[in-house]
Amino acid sequence: MRSILINTSEKLAAKTLSKALKEDYSISFVADFDVFSPNNQGNETFDALFIDIDTLLKGVSLKNSFSEIKTAFRKIRKILPGVEVVVMTYQERIRETINLIKAGASSYLTYPIDSVEIQNVMESIQDTKQIQLELDYLRDQFWQIDALELIRTNSPIMQDVFNKVRTVAAKKVTVLLTGETGTGKGVISRLIHQHSKRNSDQFISVHCGAIPDSLLESELFGHEKGAFTGASQQKLGRFEIANNGTIFLDEIGTITPSMQVKLLQVLQDNVIQRIGSEQAIDVDIRIIAATNEDLNQRRLDGTFRGDLFYRLNVFPIEIPPLRQRQEDIALLVETFLSRLNALYGKEINYIHKEVLEAFRLYDWPGNIRELENLMERGYLLEESDTLGPACFPKELFSASNVQTSVALNTDITLADFRKNSYKTLEQQYLGKVLAKHHGSIGKTAQTAGITPRQLNRLMQKHKLRKEIFKN
Repeated sequence: MRSILINTSEKLAAKTLSKALKEDYSISFVADFDVFSPNNQGNETFDALFIDIDTLLKGVSLKNSFSEIKTAFRKIRKILPGVEVVVMTYQERIRETINLIKAGASSYLTYPIDSVEIQNVMESIQDTKQIQLELDYLRDQFWQIDALELIRTNSPIMQDVFNKVRTVAAKKVTVLLTGETGTGKGVISRLIHQHSKRNSDQFISVHCGAIPDSLLESELFGHEKGAFTGASQQKLGRFEIANNGTIFLDEIGTITPSMQVKLLQVLQDNVIQRIGSEQAIDVDIRIIAATNEDLNQRRLDGTFRGDLFYRLNVFPIEIPPLRQRQEDIALLVETFLSRLNALYGKEINYIHKEVLEAFRLYDWPGNIRELENLMERGYLLEESDTLGPACFPKELFSASNVQTSVALNTDITLADFRKNSYKTLEQQYLGKVLAKHHGSIGKTAQTAGITPRQLNRLMQKHKLRKEIFKN
């Protein structure tokens, strides 16, 4: 039977806890936690400890820093390493309690203790334990501990992406990451390297579009002293530095035809040459490339070499835009808020529901990068502990700006514009109605005034999957 340990000087709280938990748990009380030892309980292990905040923070004043509160909490961990700690507190001490939660406590209850809240807390702890067991399984099977934050997702599309990462990470094959700007292609590339057999060697990232064409060859392959005007000393290229590791070539579609030939040679022969040298240098490198363009269409247009495209496209992974993974927005917000608190120390722990709703409805043309930038701007402007609407651009909350804009292309005829506009608006309308009904085909068809069969055909036409909208 599962066990609960209770330490409280409040007799009514002890009685309420005992009554609420006795059917499912073995209850133990400790009067003085300072002298408590698990050995006194016959080495019994406990699922949870309910403890007064006064006991937990004994000797810690209200003016003490978070680091001192964290030190006080560690004493509990030394005595009961794996226990879930529930702090029993007073309304006026909520700020200290929040710091205890940050330090590692699982939850809290405020006096007077309510039996319904006790059950809610225990259910939450059990759910958290289940999630932790699943994460532990993932960690044991594949993912490294510091990658677990990155792979949190409620999106079936992103789950598919992470499955592909798991499949390809340990192999040497070249990976081509595709997707819109700001979707996280750089993050995925690092995730692949981190879980590869090369993770102890260099990971070198090169943004091909940010380096002038005249300098890119030197950046990638290096040069000898005197190779050209200004080459005052020998320089090693990124490929040579990344030897035995991984090189990430971002925006690969921007490289010139001549550079495409040189890169193809590296992929074929695994050798490079510094500018101004005839010596071939062997390299053993895992290449991950990324683009926000349709390289296959570029191949068909003749603006990107077909042989290079096939060499790069050995294992393609498409990263979905944020608007197709709306169920992850709350997780991303939580992650960014945690990072911002660590960076700036303002302890903003909540976000207004109106902001979250606006985030859910917004089209996110800049994807995750735009969300991160908006969060940082809002964080810096906010003065309270909750990110509110006033800290974000007004247009974010404008209904006319939510997933309804049509790009104005003045290089096409009016007839083509009308055709494209109709198609875009139809796709956006169906996406909104599907989201409203959480992917229900029947309800969406009813709202749209069409049959489920017609809706399915339209969804195929616009590449909409009901799974995306379920959450």
